[in-house]
Amino acid sequence: MRFTWTYNGVVPRKLRRVLKSLGVTSSLIKVAIFHGGRLLLNGETAWAIANVNPGDEVGIEVPDEQANDRVTPCDLPFKIAYEDRDFLVIDKAAGVATVPAHNVPVQDSLVNRVKAYYQRQGYPNQVTHVATRLDRDTSGLVIFPKHRFAHAVLDRQLKAHQIKKEYVAVVGGKVPSHGYLDAPIQRDPESFVQRMVGPAGKVSVTEYWRQAMTPTASLIKIRLHTGRTHQIRCHFSWRGNPLFGDEMYGGNCTRITRQALHCQQISFFSPFLNQTITLKAALPRDMEDLLKDLKLK
Repeated sequence: MRFTWTYNGVVPRKLRRVLKSLGVTSSLIKVAIFHGGRLLLNGETAWAIANVNPGDEVGIEVPDEQANDRVTPCDLPFKIAYEDRDFLVIDKAAGVATVPAHNVPVQDSLVNRVKAYYQRQGYPNQVTHVATRLDRDTSGLVIFPKHRFAHAVLDRQLKAHQIKKEYVAVVGGKVPSHGYLDAPIQRDPESFVQRMVGPAGKVSVTEYWRQAMTPTASLIKIRLHTGRTHQIRCHFSWRGNPLFGDEMYGGNCTRITRQALHCQQISFFSPFLNQTITLKAALPRDMEDLLKDLKLK
């Protein structure tokens, strides 16, 4: 796969420095140099130390990525919210895991389904990179970078908290119109899966805005400032407002069969298109029905 840009600087620079300023990582440059790719200057193979002048075209070619044989393709469907050459964004249904679980008879996670999709499409890169994840019973938007460069780009944005994710949840009881939940989250010592607020935990911050409220339930919009496992579910349970349907964290399970949590919006920057991509996913039917049942809509 080839990526090219025009160098718009005002002074000459080394090719390596120009590429890194465009988001190309050192590891990607090494892949190009030592594993079947190449660096480019005005369409020709060039050394990393070659001089680049203003107006020159620079680029990198990286070899195609071979599929992991340990990942089983699965032909079950999924809903595509967005796709271009570099990114695939899926509107995940509740009940589907993002990544394969161990020791299950049939692997039907999004990773398995995306692998089968890549095979059907005949894409040159067959590795199913995952940038963001959702719990099995959380619905909404998940990003799959379609090659290692796109994955590196999103990893950098995740570490800098530049990928914006907005969730919708239905919790029990009343909440203020706006608030922060700032409480460290750690593993529950009595459970392999469950989390809890505790002094040994990592810094975890959840911001929320109330959208609607009754005496027994609240509809809230949520933005995460950290990305801990089960963060939303754990924080609101700790606050005394567990999510409807969340059996693990003490939620009311009589009205919906899974936690009432949906990633409704995601925003990230594509350096390949030089633009911010913002996507929205409508609430699934079970959450719409829950809002009507609770008279929150």
